[in-house]
Amino acid sequence: MKKILSVIGARPQFIKAVIVSKELLHKYEEVILHTGQHYDESMSGIFFRELGLREPDINLGVGSGSHGTQTAGMLIGIEKAIDSVHPDLVLVYGDTNSTLAGSLAAAKCQVPVAHVEAGLRSYNRAMPEEINRIVTDHLSSLLFCPSEQAVANLSTEGIDKNVHLVGDVMFDSFRLMGDAVGKDDTLFSRLDISPRKFCLLTLHRAENTDDPKRLANILNAVNGLNDRVIFPIHPRTQAAIRRIGWKPAENVSVIAPVGYLDMVKLEQSAGCILTDSGGIQKEAYWAGVRCLTLREETEWVETVSAGWNILVDDDPEKIIGQFLSFHPAGPRPFVYGDGMAAGKIVRAIQNFL
Repeated sequence: MKKILSVIGARPQFIKAVIVSKELLHKYEEVILHTGQHYDESMSGIFFRELGLREPDINLGVGSGSHGTQTAGMLIGIEKAIDSVHPDLVLVYGDTNSTLAGSLAAAKCQVPVAHVEAGLRSYNRAMPEEINRIVTDHLSSLLFCPSEQAVANLSTEGIDKNVHLVGDVMFDSFRLMGDAVGKDDTLFSRLDISPRKFCLLTLHRAENTDDPKRLANILNAVNGLNDRVIFPIHPRTQAAIRRIGWKPAENVSVIAPVGYLDMVKLEQSAGCILTDSGGIQKEAYWAGVRCLTLREETEWVETVSAGWNILVDDDPEKIIGQFLSFHPAGPRPFVYGDGMAAGKIVRAIQNFL
């Protein structure tokens, strides 16, 4: 049986990998390598339990650090794993340092790379994620695109071999897990909120957390909203907030990170979502909840084109103004596939191998 080494390390990758891993079962020997990029219980452990993803076969435990330090540690560990496992294919997801390290190590070891979520571009190379995407796509032998725009982006860069339009595996997961959320209102009772009567905020990208002025602009605007705000806080963001000394207003509830099921429940029930996360922009779209994206640009341009997502950057006036005036009600086309992406990915892998 042929072997696949799946490299994961961050919350969004756990969500994608669980869907693909179920399709790989009984067809391949899958070895799961967790880089340890997200490593504590709230950012890693709870996702493995809730999503039913089996414990990783290899955990590098690289932890946090600068981009260079983190990626270097991953490269060393992944290269050793490739030498030990002898995989026929290395499978990587998304655009994190784990993605970059997995693709680089595999390419250096002459092992084909398959990239799930290929072809995304924000065209902002100041974003570490953009560099990771570009390098990974150009190293990959198999490219799985979530949208027609992603395919077009690759073609513009001269990549047109073994490119597959499969849809978004996060849509597969959102459909499955959305049904599992159920009607249990324990979370709402604990947070003292009601459906559609609160705003959900997530904030974690380096472009926002590493720039004190941008971070202060966003958080001060959030303090000025007239709705209750639920803010599950990323550890990086928490450290950045301590550095700038921001204090939440009475309407803002800062809470610990939540698991995937609770996050989907919050997304489905929110009146509005403010985020800099690519994944949450899509989930807001699928849930039919208006989204204000705290960035200058987005790789998920289809959500903007459809009229359900608007870019507000870090401009306090724009954040507050669009929060009050942006109320989309139009259609939400199926721009990210039919919820069957994982099966298409595995069939393409079978044909390739």
